[in-house]
Amino acid sequence: MLKMARLSKAFRTEVVETFALRDFSIHVREGEFVAVTGPSGSGKTTFLNIAGLLETPTGGTYELDSQDVSRLGDDARSRIRNEKIGFIFQAFNLIPDLNVFDNVDVPLRYRGMKGSERKRRIEDALARVGLSARTKHYPAELSGGQQQRVAIARALAGSPRLLLADEPTGNLDTQMARAVMELVEEIHRDGATIVMVTHDPELAARAQRNVHIVDGQVVDLGDPEARLTAASAVQA
Repeated sequence: MLKMARLSKAFRTEVVETFALRDFSIHVREGEFVAVTGPSGSGKTTFLNIAGLLETPTGGTYELDSQDVSRLGDDARSRIRNEKIGFIFQAFNLIPDLNVFDNVDVPLRYRGMKGSERKRRIEDALARVGLSARTKHYPAELSGGQQQRVAIARALAGSPRLLLADEPTGNLDTQMARAVMELVEEIHRDGATIVMVTHDPELAARAQRNVHIVDGQVVDLGDPEARLTAASAVQA
């Protein structure tokens, strides 16, 4: 599903070059639920941004569904991102001037999907997250937990094969965090591959596999099979 080999990401100024990722290799298999942990500044978010085609690597290769997407142009990356990848961000990333229905609708419109199909998907997704009665509300009128559920509905409506979650419960209380994680696990049971960045060891424990990143490199892949997979990725 997702395979990175000897990946690097450098940020350069006139006087210094800083590597967020260096010699980074990982293989996430179809249908896995992987938690990514590590200290602040270790490269977790950079990895997630590259996985979601929001950033391009400086070196190495990134294959998604056996297609090398490392050096695609903006239009090609946007198309793949819209068709295959869903995002859940800690900050929700809702558009404040749009109501709940229209926030979920935005990525579907970019696909050129017919209005009737979009309406069906949006209503189904909002029903799954328990927000059918909030379709006309604006983000400012919702609690943090409700806003995160809108973000999940937005991802759900696109039927993503790969769901990337960046601290999805970071701004929520314990009860809301539990409800959001139950939704994420439901999406996984439906067949999506999930990669979740988290600082919370309890959340990480709910994933099938943990990957630990330090100083831009994978230092712990959680199980022997995963380590062998990563070694194969490096040699390929």
